[in-house]
Amino acid sequence: MSQAAQTLIRKNQTRPQRDRRRHQRVALPLRGKFMHDEKDHPLRVMNISCGGALFRTHTQPEVNTEIVCYLDELGRLPARITRRLDKGFAVAFDTSAHKRDKLADQLTWLANRKKYNLEIEDIRGAPRKPASGPALIKRANGQRVQCRVVDISLTGAALQAKGSVPVLGEHIQVGKLKGEVVRSIGTDFAIRFLHDKKSR
Repeated sequence: MSQAAQTLIRKNQTRPQRDRRRHQRVALPLRGKFMHDEKDHPLRVMNISCGGALFRTHTQPEVNTEIVCYLDELGRLPARITRRLDKGFAVAFDTSAHKRDKLADQLTWLANRKKYNLEIEDIRGAPRKPASGPALIKRANGQRVQCRVVDISLTGAALQAKGSVPVLGEHIQVGKLKGEVVRSIGTDFAIRFLHDKKSR
């Protein structure tokens, strides 16, 4: 069992604030199923992060039960049940660091596709989707700069600044997302999204 899963299981009664912040959860209307006792059981995602999820389902295996989940648009995810609820349960995903990174990118894309008019084929085809919309970034020095989103992908975004432009290598924040500047030309710059490996 992973250290993250052990921590979640030990703390499933009190769930202190620091544990609840370990992964950034998003509410996504995804459906799927999980396998238990050689049977498929339907589920609905209430919220999800790259480290775990909260499912609504009629079937509730015991805490510590290992299951395999199949979620729409995310695929196969092995997991361990960490907490039972009135109408569902919470799980910690049992995945590699590489898989968690990929899942974090997928969740970022899914959470932003409605806002930026992204379509499902973008995740399998073109790496970037043109987008147009305002964005407020926070620079490393605390300065806030109004920008325009030029395009966005699973792993990063291109923006155009309306004020001071971040420099190459600078870490910035766009909403709840953190990024590193990998290109800066004139008022245009590009970032790659960062995911805190310590939180996974």
